[in-house]
Amino acid sequence: MKWDSFCVLQIISLPFVLFLCVLGELGNPYTILGVHPRASQQEIRRAYIQLAKEWHPDKSKSPQAEERFVEIKQAYELLSDTERRSLYDKKGITEDGFHKRPVRQAFFTQNPFDDMFGPQGAHFNFQENDITFFHKLSISTRHYDNVILPRSEKNPYLLFFYTDWCFSCLLSAPHCRKLSENLGPLGIDFVTVHSAREPNLSRRLNVPSVPSLVFLIDGRSYIYKEGISNIPKIIEFMKSKFPYKLVSKVGEENLNEFLNGWTDNRVRGLILPHKINIRLRYLVTAFHFRNRVAFGMAETDTIHSKYKVPADMDTVLIFNENISFPVASVTMKDIPSSTLHNIISSNQYLALPRLSSQGVLDELCPCAWNKPKMKICVALVTDDSTIHDPHRQTFRQYAKDFPYSGEKVRFAYMYHKRQATFINALKQDGEYVEPLLRIVVFWRLDTSRIKYEWAPIKWELDSLTNLNNSHEKLAETILRLLKSTESFPYEAYVTDLFDEHAVSLLKRIFLRISQFVDYLYDNLDKKQVLPVLSIIGTISFILSIGYFMAHLVEKEEKTIKQMKANLESGNNNNNTNPPYQPELKLHELRSEKYNGLVRLLKPGCRTILLILDMQSRQQLVPPFHRAVWPYRKNKTLNFAFMYIERGLSWYKELLQLSLFEERNLNINPRNCVGTVLSLNGHRKYFCMFHAKHTESKQKQMKVGIKTNQKDCESGAFIGFNSEDSESESEEILLQKNLLDDLSIWLDRLFEGTTQRYHINYWPEFPIK
Repeated sequence: MKWDSFCVLQIISLPFVLFLCVLGELGNPYTILGVHPRASQQEIRRAYIQLAKEWHPDKSKSPQAEERFVEIKQAYELLSDTERRSLYDKKGITEDGFHKRPVRQAFFTQNPFDDMFGPQGAHFNFQENDITFFHKLSISTRHYDNVILPRSEKNPYLLFFYTDWCFSCLLSAPHCRKLSENLGPLGIDFVTVHSAREPNLSRRLNVPSVPSLVFLIDGRSYIYKEGISNIPKIIEFMKSKFPYKLVSKVGEENLNEFLNGWTDNRVRGLILPHKINIRLRYLVTAFHFRNRVAFGMAETDTIHSKYKVPADMDTVLIFNENISFPVASVTMKDIPSSTLHNIISSNQYLALPRLSSQGVLDELCPCAWNKPKMKICVALVTDDSTIHDPHRQTFRQYAKDFPYSGEKVRFAYMYHKRQATFINALKQDGEYVEPLLRIVVFWRLDTSRIKYEWAPIKWELDSLTNLNNSHEKLAETILRLLKSTESFPYEAYVTDLFDEHAVSLLKRIFLRISQFVDYLYDNLDKKQVLPVLSIIGTISFILSIGYFMAHLVEKEEKTIKQMKANLESGNNNNNTNPPYQPELKLHELRSEKYNGLVRLLKPGCRTILLILDMQSRQQLVPPFHRAVWPYRKNKTLNFAFMYIERGLSWYKELLQLSLFEERNLNINPRNCVGTVLSLNGHRKYFCMFHAKHTESKQKQMKVGIKTNQKDCESGAFIGFNSEDSESESEEILLQKNLLDDLSIWLDRLFEGTTQRYHINYWPEFPIK
């Protein structure tokens, strides 16, 4: 066998041998115990005890209980051993003594190329530059959308984009290993993205090339454009992308102001570092707990002396309502992030927190269906004012002294006006309960259903220092409801609490603008600046033209209104020009205009025709003019009138063509006066309006006026039937009232709800 073939066979066989060696070993111990890879020993032990109780063969009836119990025990033994856990984290070895096994030298050498080039030959570090390191941490677009993006609201991520045949990516592997090993314990997860396999994700994040680093925090991504080998610059880059004033600066002059800010329902975390610059681990921790803890960093040595902490070590103090003494503290040279998380998680709520959002309610008062797991919430309803500060103070002291506080009972308070919807849903015997300074004891069955009971008396003060017997009554109520035999008397369905910490609209707009500016600054280069400026200039030009046109229209409307006012006031003189008076031109339908108004109309155009006679012109033209005036700017409409004396034969033939059967019509011309026709010359149909038309009477029927309904095509309503229509009329309409409902009919006409009468051809108009 040739040397090159032997080496290739040796390299290909290596993963297979490793696979054979780890067969039958334990799976992922973190997955088995359900803990995070950065979990502390306390969390691992807590998870082990809970799972061991659940899967113990004597307690579980599952057939897999024994196998599952052994697996849980082996996982705990591995993770509780610091050396074995470190070996698993680095090399994935789960079996004890695996690294001590003798293996055949034919398969395992220090380096596959050492046999070829000898100990003094060229040496390429496969462990440092192995690109399979990227494949192990690679994520997909779906995983990014479903897991990474939601988690970035609390935990930042560093994404590395690479491809297979990328020599620069291969050279970046050692630096990426260091980033992953150093940032992981701080709470920043390092993941990789194969740019060729996930091109959509690369385009979404605007990754210019590979290799590239992208910092993801709170759903926003920032591209790092410097060299990957300079890790301190990467750290400073990530620090600059955390929210503004995430950790405020605290001096001796504003220390009390900072600690007394707990009225925003957040505890205070005071960082006293031994270095001037804030460390990344504190920024990550402050970002993770920003909704529950407000952090500040001491800048002067006076604060170190005040709390008697060493100046050469880092110290973190946690304060609640009592600003004199911290409720928790930790002092170390390098405080691990896991230790910070454990301490803050245990003290992230005030002694008497406020139910200020649904998230706070879910954490303080979790839902539980069965009563052994229930957690009772005791909430005092107060106003958002200093008047009730003594009541809240006494209730806070009562919560501290209560024996079951924190375990089975959680005390809190609520603002009446801000959470009125939630509080008003809690009625007693169907009657409204005055909630102010009352205490409600409730148990959440699920997110919308609770059981509750109001305390019998109000939480009032006989004086500023002495309580009435309300504390005794409340204790009796709580202890009674904690018994398994007792039940809550009332049940209600409630909505989510109002989020008192929600960002206002103006602030959200400002944040969006600032984020957009940051995005442009980080992602645009010189080649992209010109197109962006072109787009901005085009949009500005369009907006300015629109504003200018709107200004001209407004100016014209003001001029017209002024002219109308001058006309009505009669201030026009004979020596001056006559004021402007808008007109709507009405054409008279004659034989010479018949083709232009009817036959040769363009598609989509119509003619609105008023039928009148010589006697009714003065009374019908003005109301017709007013009715069609709103449609004067419609270029598809023509407005005309016709004397019935001149076009009677045409009108009679038009009606005959629209009937289903051929018949001889006897038309009374006087009854045709006031008819309005909409003529569509291209599609050969017309719509008809008449005061006694069936369509016009539909409105009267809705208000309860009785009408004699007839077929709208029989023609009896305008008197061209053989019968005497006047004798059948129910009412006599005055000539001036014939067009009262024309505006309503026109609205229905342009909505397309009027009846259409189709004809085969347009009859000839008489020549007179």
